[in-house]
Amino acid sequence: MSKNPSESEVIMTELVLPQHTNALGTIFGGAVMSWIDIAGAIAAGKHARYTVVTASIDALHFIAPIRLGHVVEIRACVNATGRTSMEVGVRVDSENPLTGEKRHCVSSYLTFVAVGADGKPCEIPQLTPVSDVEKRRNQAAMKRRASRVQLAHELKREELVKKI
Repeated sequence: MSKNPSESEVIMTELVLPQHTNALGTIFGGAVMSWIDIAGAIAAGKHARYTVVTASIDALHFIAPIRLGHVVEIRACVNATGRTSMEVGVRVDSENPLTGEKRHCVSSYLTFVAVGADGKPCEIPQLTPVSDVEKRRNQAAMKRRASRVQLAHELKREELVKKI
């Protein structure tokens, strides 16, 4: 069975409240990271139809500040799948509700693994990108996966050398 990325798309909306902000009135990075992880997990779960766990989060780069009182939109969608894992892309935008100004604030890529009731990885449906955007995202995700796999091999090699 195969699924289209649009079947797993998630749009979450949050309001930045005082408990989310630091002394400068901008959001704590950890609050945004939590929202990213939740949106990503929902998208991955919708695709897999299993419980999912976060395996990794690629680097987060905060492009613009998110301020107290802003409305935050978090969009998540599955970009690529493996046998039991999937990459989910998440984009965070902020809107000033008084002016209507919108800004792209953060993007991230997360890897989730589907797990069964026994806690072991489960096979998931493959992804069939349809639109040009979905195909572009899928190709970029495959390049990121190759990079992640290469890094994992290098780290394992370094650990083996340390043991010798």
